[in-house]
Amino acid sequence: MDQEEQRVLVLDFERNRQLLMNVSAQKQQIAYQLEMINSSLEEMGKSKEKMVYKVVGNVLFPKDAKEMEKELKEKKESSELRAKTIDKQEETLIKKLNSIRAKIEGTQKEEEQEKSEKSEKKKK
Repeated sequence: MDQEEQRVLVLDFERNRQLLMNVSAQKQQIAYQLEMINSSLEEMGKSKEKMVYKVVGNVLFPKDAKEMEKELKEKKESSELRAKTIDKQEETLIKKLNSIRAKIEGTQKEEEQEKSEKSEKKKK
């Protein structure tokens, strides 16, 4: 493998590593979002209130508790689906990074062997 191909592999590795970092950040955001939704649903389950308040921007709006619970459950379902999708993306990127790393390391070992063989020939 020549240096140009190796350079392309290294660039591809860096690009995929950055994607993995972005996917991991999204995963953390969704985990936090799910945590907030679950705690909201838990508190609503404990409460006997018929009306709750929904925050929209900097304003609180009254909303029927049943409607709000339904909305939160839908949001939870959507977030869980998104979390599964992100897990699959993360898994795929990790496999791809490991594959690229193996190619890069294989190329480096080949180059080291060639150098050592050349130096041995020069010694003779």
